[in-house]
Amino acid sequence: MKKDADLERMEKRYVRLSTRLAKLGPVLQGTITERTIVREDPKEAGAQKTYGPYYQWTFKQHGKTVTVNLSRSQAKAYQRAINTHRKLEETTQKMRELSQQILEKTTTGVIKRKTKK
Repeated sequence: MKKDADLERMEKRYVRLSTRLAKLGPVLQGTITERTIVREDPKEAGAQKTYGPYYQWTFKQHGKTVTVNLSRSQAKAYQRAINTHRKLEETTQKMRELSQQILEKTTTGVIKRKTKK
């Protein structure tokens, strides 16, 4: 039985997507926020002093929001892992859509009964 060209193209795309998953690095969920604090300067009346930047990683764990303070170098590495997580989610969504299309082409559905008139 000869395969449909469209089906072959979908299967090749699925393999490319799964190969892309294998090449991903560390993966994290969450958000990195850069914060600065502006306060009145204790040494000079009427002047303001800026503190920071400070970096925070916020994520959900067991239904609770958790915030962790990070160094600048940690923030960069964690941000890369968060970006990788977004690529992972995008790729797996494409794989789900392709899987559905492939299964619809390769499996037989329920045969509908003829309606009586």
